[in-house]
Amino acid sequence: MKLRTMLVGMALFGLANVASADLDPWTDYDISPILSNVTTVKVDSNMIDKYLEGLKATWAPANDVAVELGQIESYSIYVSQLANSGDFNVILVVRLKNAADMQPDQAKYNAFMKKWGEENQKISDKIVVTYPDIREITGEYLLREITFK
Repeated sequence: MKLRTMLVGMALFGLANVASADLDPWTDYDISPILSNVTTVKVDSNMIDKYLEGLKATWAPANDVAVELGQIESYSIYVSQLANSGDFNVILVVRLKNAADMQPDQAKYNAFMKKWGEENQKISDKIVVTYPDIREITGEYLLREITFK
């Protein structure tokens, strides 16, 4: 009987410790309104430069237009120095000021397309169709930064 009481007591003590370890948002940490849309990509290791060339001609200039129009905050490209390890070797990041910037907006779309132009879109369409031959998108994530107080 004493053993059972002791085990129950230890279990309750353990649960109490877990419960007291919970953190409260905005009390123990802040949640950024900024969203990072992160795409992980596995590019054939001998094709990373080709993929980057395509991104330089399509993805980066399109994001430059979006930054200029205030539709996104910024963007980044990361490449693993160990191209054959893991599930991805390239990471594409687009940072948005807040969740509202993700909502469909015809005026923003029209402003982007006017600035981007039909010729850039044609070039982009031509390059992007080659991507499935050299890469696979392995994940997409929508992240917020957490800052502990």
